[in-house]
Amino acid sequence: MNVQFKKGALELCVLVLTYEQDRYGYELVHRISEKFLVAEGTMYPLLRRLTQEGYFSTYLKESPEGPSRKYYKLTETGETYMREMMAEWSRFSEGVDEIIMEVMKA
Repeated sequence: MNVQFKKGALELCVLVLTYEQDRYGYELVHRISEKFLVAEGTMYPLLRRLTQEGYFSTYLKESPEGPSRKYYKLTETGETYMREMMAEWSRFSEGVDEIIMEVMKA
């Protein structure tokens, strides 16, 4: 998949998945990689930035499979940002689809 496409969609996917439920980094990588490949090295800087911007809070939770995991919880500010991004994504993807359909019909 084109790297620029992925960068634009990854942030929105992370926000939406954490809206559904709190998640830890590797879980997000695994879940998103079911649809398109994401490297752990891409995910953690994104999570760090979104946390610093106030869109996530974090907490540690014991894991039955090893060390404690850092979970990311969407804040109210994060939910507002997610909804704004969803609206932007919708307008953007509809515009791209319209252009493709207009040209491909010709």
